[in-house]
Amino acid sequence: MSAPVRVLPTPEAIGADIAGRIVEKIDLARDSGRRFLLGCPTGRTPRPIYRAIEEKLKASRSDISNVVLVMMDEYLISVGEGFRYAPSENPWTCHHFARAEILDRWNSSLPPRHQLSADSVWFPNPKDPARYDDEIDAAGGIDFFILASGASDGHVAFNPPGSSRDSRTRIIALSDETRRDNLKTFPAFKSLDSVPRHGVSVGIATIAAAKECVMVAWGTGKRLTVERMRSASHYDPDWPATIIHDCRTAEIVCDADAAGE
Repeated sequence: MSAPVRVLPTPEAIGADIAGRIVEKIDLARDSGRRFLLGCPTGRTPRPIYRAIEEKLKASRSDISNVVLVMMDEYLISVGEGFRYAPSENPWTCHHFARAEILDRWNSSLPPRHQLSADSVWFPNPKDPARYDDEIDAAGGIDFFILASGASDGHVAFNPPGSSRDSRTRIIALSDETRRDNLKTFPAFKSLDSVPRHGVSVGIATIAAAKECVMVAWGTGKRLTVERMRSASHYDPDWPATIIHDCRTAEIVCDADAAGE
C-alpha cells in the first residue's frame, strides 16, 4: 500500500510536526524503561526537525539519555586496500554533523544526567559494515527513521539507483549524481573533485526494517522526487526513495513547494 502524503506549508512546520512526534515517542520509551533508536540522516533536509527538537528540549528539559542515534552513513577515504572514515574535523562529514548539529545542540540545555551520550551515536564501521545491522537488530530495531531523498536521482542514504531491495549496510561507490547533490548540501566541499567517491551506508532492507519511517522533502528542488514517490506504490530500484512504500508504518511529509502546490 502506498505511503500517505501530507503537505505542510513550510520546512519549519514540517520540523515542528515531526519533532513533536519524536519527543513524545522518546518520552514513552523512557517511561517504559526502553532505549529509543532514532535513524538519522545529515544534510539540509532534516535540519528543521533537529532545530525543532532542540527548542522542545529547551522548553521541557526532557531526559533523552535513553536515545540512540543510528546514523545512516559516512564518507570514506581509501587507505591502501581498505577504507576509513573521512577525518571528522571536516564540516561535511557525518560525524561532524552529528556532533555539531544534533548532540551538542540537544544537550546544551539539559543537565548531564538527562543528556544524550556520545557513545550512543552509532555509525556503520567500514571494517565490518554488516555488523551494523546485527547491532541494530540486537538493540530491538530502529524505532523511528527520518529519511531524505536525493534531488536528482532519488538516492536514500548512499543507496544509488539500482540498489537491491534486500541490500544491507555496506561500502558503496558514490554515483556522480549523489556526489553533486552532496556538493550542494555541503558548500565546504568547494568542488566536485573534493567530494569522496565512497561511503559506508545502511541498505534498503535496513531502512525498511524500521518500525516507523517518515520521508521528508521540502523546497522546489525536491519536486521531482515527490512526484516519483507519489507515482509509485512499492519499491522501485530506479528511484530508491520509493522504499518508503515498503516500510511498516510510513508517511511522506513535504512542503507546498516540493508538492508543487
